[in-house]
Amino acid sequence: MDDAKEGERDATETAPLPFRSAVEALRATRPRPEIEIESTKPPQRLAPYAYALEATVVEGDEDLADGRLVLLHDPAGHDAWQGTFRLVTLVRAELEPEMAADPLLPEVCWSWLTGALQSRGLSYGEPSGTVTRASSHYFGGLATRPAASQIEIRASWTPREVLGGVPDTAAHLASWCDLLAQIAGLPPGADPGDAAVVTLPQRRGPQSR
Repeated sequence: MDDAKEGERDATETAPLPFRSAVEALRATRPRPEIEIESTKPPQRLAPYAYALEATVVEGDEDLADGRLVLLHDPAGHDAWQGTFRLVTLVRAELEPEMAADPLLPEVCWSWLTGALQSRGLSYGEPSGTVTRASSHYFGGLATRPAASQIEIRASWTPREVLGGVPDTAAHLASWCDLLAQIAGLPPGADPGDAAVVTLPQRRGPQSR
């Protein structure tokens, strides 16, 4: 473990017990094999305590999608959150340009997030976010490159606290991995929570690592 991660672990160990328990549940969660997860430096000013993960969906030597999940905790509570915990995420993947032009795509992508949470029976509140489509067309010396389109989901929600004032962060991470797999175009996994997943068809070819 490098010095940054060692320092992050030390900071977590001095945090309140509910936050430490929530983080340990995240660390203990094992996603499906195509999803590679590691801890990363969390934002410093969004809440008194924060823990962050970043993930990449990998098939062979190619990256299909990537994302970041941040757990925030304010023991005093937060009016906008309506709770003491908040989850914040960014998920993105490449798309076929024709799919990016679909006017219903933003609504569909947002439903993937809420559906991933609901499929695991998770209770949450105050969801908010954006779905962004971006297209790049190349000219001049770059004209040989094919047009590229990307979908990006930015969202946050309040995981409801259960026993001991701690949300089921392991289940929320699992649902987030369901979303990553879905936007990457992977088939449903063996986990029962994947049963309702309908993946993104004919996604643009993956990026080389």
